[in-house]
Amino acid sequence: MTTAMNPPVAPGEPAPDFALPAVADADTISLADYRGRSPLFLALLVGLWCPFCRRQLVQLGTLDDKLKALSVESLAVVATAPENARRYFKFRPTRLRLASDPELSIHRAYGVPKPEATPDLIRALEQIRVNPFGDLPEPLPVAEAAKVFQDRDGYVNTPTDNAEVERQWPQLKAYFMIDREGIVRWADIECSSEGLGGIGKLASEDVILGAARALH
Repeated sequence: MTTAMNPPVAPGEPAPDFALPAVADADTISLADYRGRSPLFLALLVGLWCPFCRRQLVQLGTLDDKLKALSVESLAVVATAPENARRYFKFRPTRLRLASDPELSIHRAYGVPKPEATPDLIRALEQIRVNPFGDLPEPLPVAEAAKVFQDRDGYVNTPTDNAEVERQWPQLKAYFMIDREGIVRWADIECSSEGLGGIGKLASEDVILGAARALH
C-alpha cells in the first residue's frame, strides 16, 4: 500500500486543528470547540456511498450516549457536502454530531492512508474475503460484501455518490481519541492490524469505551 504523504497521527502527538461545516446546521465545528472542555472521539469516514461507513454511523450513534456517560463527546466526519448529508439524515436521523469534509482535508491532516489503486491492489481486493460486522453467513470478496450491504440498505447511488467514489476510493477510515488538551491518546486506522482483511472493520465498542475510560 502507498500511504498518505504524512504518517498517521500517533498517540502522544497533538491532534491537528480543523474547522469543518456542521451537517445539522450552519455552524462550523472545530477542534477548538472541545479543547479545555471535553475529550473528543473523532471518526473519519468517507462518503455516504460507502456501505461500511453507513453501518458504522449507525453503530456510532448507539455508542454516543455511552461515551457521553464517560464525559467524552463524539464527532463523525462524512466526506460529502453538507446539503447531501442533510438529505440522507433527514430520512435516517441520528443524534451523532456530524461534520462535512467532501475533500478529505481532515484525512490528509491526520495522515489517514489512501492506498494507490494499482492493479496489484485491485487484484488483492478481489481475492481477500471480509465479514466486517460478523453478520454475513461467510466472508465475501470486498465488492460482494459491499453489494450485500447496499442491497440490504436499499441504497441506490446518486450522481453525487458516483462522483465521490471517483475522488475518494480507496481512502481508508480511522478513529481517534483526543484528550481535552488536544493530544491524541488512541488511534485505530482501518487495515492497520489485519491488512486488507480489515477493510470495513474498525475498533469494537468495547475497545472504544476502553480508550475513553483510559482518558481519566
